[in-house]
Amino acid sequence: MDILQKLTEELQVKKWQVEASVKLIDEGNTIPFISRYRKEATGALNDEQLRRLDERLTYLRNLEEKKAQVLSAIEEQGKLTDELRAQIEAAETQVAVDDLYRPYRPKRRTRATMAKEKGLEGLANIILLQMTKRPLTEEAAAYLSEEKGVSNVEEALAGAKDIIAEVISDEAAYRTRIREMTLREGLITSEAKDEKLESVYETYYHFSQAVSKMAGHRTLALNRGEKEKFLTVKIEAPTEKILSWLERQVIRKNNPNTTPAMQETIADSYARLIAPAIEREIRNLLTEQAEEGSISVFGKNLEQLLMQPPIVGQTVLGWDPGYRNGCKLAVVDPTGKVLDALVVYPTAPRNQVKETKATVKKLIEKYHITLVSLGNGTASRESEQILVELFKEIPQKVQYVIVSESGASIYSASKLASEEFPDLDVGQRSAASIARRLQDPLAEMVKIDPKSIGVGQYQYDMNQKRLGEALGSVVEDVVNRVGVDLNTASAPLLEYISGITKTLAKNIVSYREANGRFTDRRQLLKVPKLGPKAYEQCAGFLRITGGKNPLDATSVHPESYEAATKLLQSLGYAPEDIAKGGLRGITGKVTQPKQTAETLGIGELTLKDILQELEKPARDPRDEMPRPILRSDVLGIEDLKPGMALKGTVRNIIDFSAFVDIGVHQDGLVHISQMSDRYIRHPLEVVKVGDVVDVKVLSVDVGKKRIALTMKN
Repeated sequence: MDILQKLTEELQVKKWQVEASVKLIDEGNTIPFISRYRKEATGALNDEQLRRLDERLTYLRNLEEKKAQVLSAIEEQGKLTDELRAQIEAAETQVAVDDLYRPYRPKRRTRATMAKEKGLEGLANIILLQMTKRPLTEEAAAYLSEEKGVSNVEEALAGAKDIIAEVISDEAAYRTRIREMTLREGLITSEAKDEKLESVYETYYHFSQAVSKMAGHRTLALNRGEKEKFLTVKIEAPTEKILSWLERQVIRKNNPNTTPAMQETIADSYARLIAPAIEREIRNLLTEQAEEGSISVFGKNLEQLLMQPPIVGQTVLGWDPGYRNGCKLAVVDPTGKVLDALVVYPTAPRNQVKETKATVKKLIEKYHITLVSLGNGTASRESEQILVELFKEIPQKVQYVIVSESGASIYSASKLASEEFPDLDVGQRSAASIARRLQDPLAEMVKIDPKSIGVGQYQYDMNQKRLGEALGSVVEDVVNRVGVDLNTASAPLLEYISGITKTLAKNIVSYREANGRFTDRRQLLKVPKLGPKAYEQCAGFLRITGGKNPLDATSVHPESYEAATKLLQSLGYAPEDIAKGGLRGITGKVTQPKQTAETLGIGELTLKDILQELEKPARDPRDEMPRPILRSDVLGIEDLKPGMALKGTVRNIIDFSAFVDIGVHQDGLVHISQMSDRYIRHPLEVVKVGDVVDVKVLSVDVGKKRIALTMKN
């Protein structure tokens, strides 16, 4: 297989783009670096295209390696024909290679291998070549042997049929066609193991759906219901049609006459050997497809969550609500430093509302708090009520935002949190994290396992390694797209920067603590174990504000500093002018970009990027995202009425709906059918996590805490 040509066709790009990208990947360059700083080489392929290319490149190379192993194994057996070699070399999936290798793969002891050991292979060939429908009693009698354990004709015929059944099962062409027929015409069904048991899987107690139309979220739900022993799940294949086709293939190939013995053998081969394997393969295929779809949605949700704009310049009170153990508070200054931490008990069983208000009032006065970041967990509703009452009693203008607590408890109990906040207890660390999530969501969220952040569906039911890799790639792309401040970034944040390993991240922080703030990007080369290659990969994504070279505060890569400096001089600017807030209108001064790029010795795409960065240095793409809704009054689920119009924030998106926070501590659900007046295939066509949307209440079930919303009209 020509891997480069295959990638070209799949990605629908030019072959030279694929060749260049593969070369860069093989040289050890990261996807963010290639996407940002090697646009000329790749033709400006974006990070999503490059990750797809990298993923398929790995798969196809593994496929070619497997083909070589299979060819070698068959050749050692002396059974490799030119036709078989061509079939294996033309195979495009590992399943196809497995099908072709099946007859030659070393087998465990099966009924067929035991029959062969009894010398019944010759009788099997006679049955295959039988020209009449008469019983083969005489032929079978010739294979009777007490020594080999064949004591009667029935045993001889049964053993011969077992051999034929396995031969039929091992035929790659048969398996391929049967798999296709089952995928096209089969049904996936589920039944309750005990209908009397109430569960979330009641929808699937009597379920049937065409395999070809199976939705990913249903597949994952069936898998979970089966795993938890509520459901029995099966694939119902078009058995009669498959057997009819299989009989025509086997009997036409070997004997034009249909004999009862052959019909029985074909039916046994399908029912005992082929059908169970095909069912497993289709279940695995449906699961893989569902996982890929779910991981894709999870990744998009995570990306939008991490891209939420930071709220800068405000002192924030983080509030982790609770009952018996109280509400943990942490005051965090605009730089993220914890100024104070304490516990109050406004909720049951102590109900110290008056004392709590007095304490919070003092904190607001002392630290000039302007914003409260309130966790949405246990006792959040009561805490919100107290805050709103307090805000009406004080002269200062203070607002609050309800923040998702997902993953906060995991982080606060981690080794990282104990190192970061050695003087705080677990609850206070959680409060500090909740405050920081509002100040800089990206910097705080990278400290938490992406699977624990609370966006996505069925994340614990899928391949955890694949999910972890995919979500890690999303975080890496976002962090590098935004860039980080080299002098304030934490080690967990630095780990996601292109070329920076966990060890290098810790070394950068240690170097910074020992030697003071970085003033020049080239100082990175003094960090232990950070060599030229790592420097090349990471330098452009690490920013230094107020350093020796103003270009260090931009995303211009050091390899382009000479060109950038010449460009500035030719347009009448000095590097120092960058620090004054950007060179507005500089792009319009370059009237002949192609000629200018050639003069500077750089590509036209690189020139465009440099000009954009000089015009708006270190621009933060998160600034273009919707801002969180700041609240000053409380609204409860019991206050909602059908027809009520509200603003809300999209918190999570799954295959068939979106969950919207409308400020009542219970997300409302917007079904895909209520998202648009036009037909849409997926909610992501209309909304993304973090969007602020206008919704209208359709219905409210206070007892079940269910809110149905619509975005139509």
